[in-house]
Amino acid sequence: MFAPIIIFSAVVQGLVALFVLLKNPKYLTNILFFLLSMALVGWAVLNYLLTNATISSGQIYLFRSLMSAVVVQNILFILFSYSYPNDKLNINHKKLILYICLSVIAFSVTLSPIMFVKLEYSSGAPRPVSGPGMLIFIIHAGVSVFFGLRILISKIKKSQGFKKHQLKLIFAGSIILWGVVPITNFVFSIATKTLFFAKISPIYTLAFSSIIAYAIITQKLFDIRAAVARSVAYILSLGFIGFIYGSVIYLISTVFNFDELSNNAQRVIYVFLAIVTAVFYPTVKKFFARITTRIFYQDAYDPQVFLDSLNKILVSRVDIEPLLKDISDVIEENIKAEYCVFTLRESAYYPARTIGTKNKQFSDEDAIVLHNLTPKIHHKVLITDELGEEQTDLKSVLSKYNVSVLARLVSTVKLDVEGIGYLVLGPKKSGNIYSKQDEDIIRIIANELVIAIENALKFEEIQKFNETLQEKIETATRQLRTTNEKLKLLDETKDEFISMASHQLRTPLTSVKGYLSMVLEGDAGDVSEMQHKLLNQAFVSSQRMVYLIADLLNVSRLRTGKFIIEPIATNLAEVVEGESSQLKITATGKDLSLNFKKPENFPSYMLDETKIRQVIMNFMDNAIYYTPKGGEINVELKETEKTIEYTVSDNGIGVPKSELHHLFTKFYRAGNAKKTRPDGTGLGLFMAKKVIVAQGGSVILKSEEGKGSTFGFEFDKSKLQLAPPAES
Repeated sequence: MFAPIIIFSAVVQGLVALFVLLKNPKYLTNILFFLLSMALVGWAVLNYLLTNATISSGQIYLFRSLMSAVVVQNILFILFSYSYPNDKLNINHKKLILYICLSVIAFSVTLSPIMFVKLEYSSGAPRPVSGPGMLIFIIHAGVSVFFGLRILISKIKKSQGFKKHQLKLIFAGSIILWGVVPITNFVFSIATKTLFFAKISPIYTLAFSSIIAYAIITQKLFDIRAAVARSVAYILSLGFIGFIYGSVIYLISTVFNFDELSNNAQRVIYVFLAIVTAVFYPTVKKFFARITTRIFYQDAYDPQVFLDSLNKILVSRVDIEPLLKDISDVIEENIKAEYCVFTLRESAYYPARTIGTKNKQFSDEDAIVLHNLTPKIHHKVLITDELGEEQTDLKSVLSKYNVSVLARLVSTVKLDVEGIGYLVLGPKKSGNIYSKQDEDIIRIIANELVIAIENALKFEEIQKFNETLQEKIETATRQLRTTNEKLKLLDETKDEFISMASHQLRTPLTSVKGYLSMVLEGDAGDVSEMQHKLLNQAFVSSQRMVYLIADLLNVSRLRTGKFIIEPIATNLAEVVEGESSQLKITATGKDLSLNFKKPENFPSYMLDETKIRQVIMNFMDNAIYYTPKGGEINVELKETEKTIEYTVSDNGIGVPKSELHHLFTKFYRAGNAKKTRPDGTGLGLFMAKKVIVAQGGSVILKSEEGKGSTFGFEFDKSKLQLAPPAES
């Protein structure tokens, strides 16, 4: 009756142990858990053999082996309790040394005649007669149970977050296995003089295995959920296919006399069923994969899709409230949190605000606690359950508002400042804890959002300032027609503010780009392929913001008549070479070939190097974005007798003929360009033409939809001033 339970328990225990070992065979904790699980499997099998085997003179050795297995289990249980979850084992600990000495004695005793002197037979069933060694065995078992459970209790008290939940589940399984088994297998067996209670031992190992499996699923114990999920999916798929296959064979043999069919007919049936099975197996596998994913990964999401969705919002929103509301919706949808809100500190024009999927407003007193305590914790992302005893006040405030995650919006590298606010997340809707992946993605989001929020706040302040300024101007115009000088002064103040704000926007972006570049180049250590991909996305997004700010600033200068060309000695060959070198990384990442051959002895001319550099970069950047994978981009700079020409040719999507004449107007973008790159602004080509024409040049444009484009500029050398040679 207990054979199926023993088999099932042994299989579950063995699979869990194998998955844990294969996950990281170098970790001491994983090795100890594997050995402990195998010892439990062996113990359960020995129990079954002893209670079901026929009587023989050699059974006394099986009884002694069973006791030895128990000693080994106890030793492994203590070592596992010591090492989990930090994967450290201090073998110099005095108590541990004494315990190991006691274990060696107990192990030796269990294999000797003083453990069981002889066997007695009652109603045909063997019963061992204990010797003096049983006392040593009982002492060792009691010390093991007390010592191991005491270690787990101590670690539970000191742990926080999901580690605490993991330890609680391990403790619960240990209570069942090491607390109940001694009572049933030894006390009850001795009291009743029967081995019936030993027969039910597999139930306890099955309970222990089930609790560990539950901890793996819900609390990410040993982090082997992926392996378990895939294995369960394969087992269910094969079992289902096998069941259907066997059922069909059975039905055929029931309807027809299968044995009377010819060998060829049987082969045809087998081949036909094999083909049908092969055809439907992928569908069955996908079905069970979806089911296991729902069980093991209720909160699964694609980080790249998540970040792409956020980036689309960041480039399409400027106003702070719509921006944060849309971002909150995306974060809540992907992270699957109960709510997501942003709390922003008061600014020069607006009070403190809460924007998000729910109205979660901290009281003034609690907000002061957050502002005072969070700068002292040098972490951007704070998980409430993982806060230590020294952060009791902060944890109390977060728990009061049902906050599970608090991400600080800090724009500086130093984390001892207050920041502009917080990203606040509630518990997961599924009831699961926040994983390491969640924490990492929230940290990336927080870093990226700081820039966007600061820009939006600056834009908001500019708007509010302009509104206030306009009111003052209208009032002053109505009241004092003679105060033109004051109006001019206010106008200059406005321009200075816009310029200052633009520079302030650039400063944090430059810092972010610099650190991202250092990490991508390996200055902070090796990065994985996925980390490199995510960091590169962040770097590209930062670069886009830099260009957008520059374009907006230049558009503002054009409107106010302050767009000035500042020519200096510029060697276009070096400028083009520098920009192409930087963009080659982006091109290579998109599987594009970016080619440029630097001309020799190219003369220097008096040009505005900063503005012409942006034009050169803009043409190459557009070619990279609008050329499909595997495409080719050729950059050419040449000097003729009368002109100098710079062109960028690609075999990308091209420009529809009907839209060519609109291409260089402000904010205009071709229809196919919008589909390929929805986040464009339409300012790049507009500003490029302004820069080229302002310096006496002309734009080069040749394009055919679906075949590619050539963008560039041409300067008449007679209109350019040749730069004087550099002093030696």
